[in-house]
Amino acid sequence: MGVAQSVTRSAPSGVHRQAQPYQDVKTDVKVVLAGLWIAMLFLFAYVDIFGFFRADIINGALDGELPGQDLSINQTFLALSTVFILIPSLMIVVSLLAKPALNRKLNIVVSILYAIVIAGLCIGESWIYYLIGSLFEVILLLAIARVAWRWPSAADRDVRSAA
Repeated sequence: MGVAQSVTRSAPSGVHRQAQPYQDVKTDVKVVLAGLWIAMLFLFAYVDIFGFFRADIINGALDGELPGQDLSINQTFLALSTVFILIPSLMIVVSLLAKPALNRKLNIVVSILYAIVIAGLCIGESWIYYLIGSLFEVILLLAIARVAWRWPSAADRDVRSAA
């Protein structure tokens, strides 16, 4: 738990009342996971958007090629790219709505697979913005795996509520 902070406030009449510490409420695991997926997707999007400030990326896109990857930008590439983004996007919904057992497993598996893929996409990359963005994407994905791995069990909740 965090450290409670206390604040002295003036009542409307100008009389000071006793400082009350702020309550530190525990954030639900599902909300934490959803937030981490959202943060990762923002980084993912911005790293790709920043790529359009690079001449090699723009010229490659205009030529229908992904520079340095020997990939053609065609229907198949764009459909697979959509699926690649769709999965973590849906993980936000899964994190909020799925039952804990399935939720935990999916978050661990999907986040680790994506961390491996993103790390692999860094091989041969020399642009610092891309490497920094990818590093933090991987950190967030590993945080997702850690949060899901440490998901409190029902027995843990019963012990805490009895205390």
